[in-house]
Amino acid sequence: MESNKSRDLGIVAACLGMSCAFGAAIGATSGSDAASEYFAGYLLEQSLSVDNLFVFVLLFEYFQVPPARQKVVLNYGIFGALIMRAVMIVAGVELIENFKPILLVFAGILIFSSYKLISQGDSDEEEDMADNAVVKFCSKLFDVSDDYDGDNFFTVQNGVKMATPLLLVLAVVEISDVVFAVDSIPAVFGVTKDPFIVYTSNLFAILSLRQLYTLISTAVGELKYLQTAVALVLGFIGSKMVVEYTGVEIPTELSLAVVVTLLSGGVAASLYLPDDSKDEA
Repeated sequence: MESNKSRDLGIVAACLGMSCAFGAAIGATSGSDAASEYFAGYLLEQSLSVDNLFVFVLLFEYFQVPPARQKVVLNYGIFGALIMRAVMIVAGVELIENFKPILLVFAGILIFSSYKLISQGDSDEEEDMADNAVVKFCSKLFDVSDDYDGDNFFTVQNGVKMATPLLLVLAVVEISDVVFAVDSIPAVFGVTKDPFIVYTSNLFAILSLRQLYTLISTAVGELKYLQTAVALVLGFIGSKMVVEYTGVEIPTELSLAVVVTLLSGGVAASLYLPDDSKDEA
């Protein structure tokens, strides 16, 4: 187990190194503004991904997915996410180029998401996955067998070919990622309109997600103030988009500084401030 953890740490470190090296290459070829946009987009996507890991934890617990099978779902899920993000980013760029007011719609989505995260921030109730709309929808798509069959997505039960629960879990993960992207992609567009930077910042953040999940899935719930920090980031980016729509430019370096300060502050507060809920328990 320790060797697996060391391996995952090594892979996360390698992904982080490649992400930073790519950002440095952007800075060397396209200037510091482009590099700042890339790193701001990367941090946004990474923070939103970490915040959404809690949903994956609940999902795997609800479907009782064995640890070995979780890796299969994450591998396929990340591959699908990269394809879907590319499609959504291309569509977003076309919308922005042909209908600039869509930026105000994106801003509204981010500000509303910020409000939702803050308003539910003090709630200790876990989501019941049985009532989750995505889970309900996917459960109606196909007949599912009673048990898992290794890494197979289909099996034969009582002479009938059926989907295994693994396919159902993968479908929920993929659709959930599209829902998550409704927040994350407009957020990155709030930092840069360059489709290359938008996609590559998403790509490098998502690539480390599997190992990141393995390492921090049990600790996500302990980062009590991360959700509040993410909410403030979304609110800031949404407000920035509204201000810039009026013609007032906010420096990318300032945006990056605000994002870094809020996210690092949320993590630090989670680690060092006392948890009153635990004291009461």
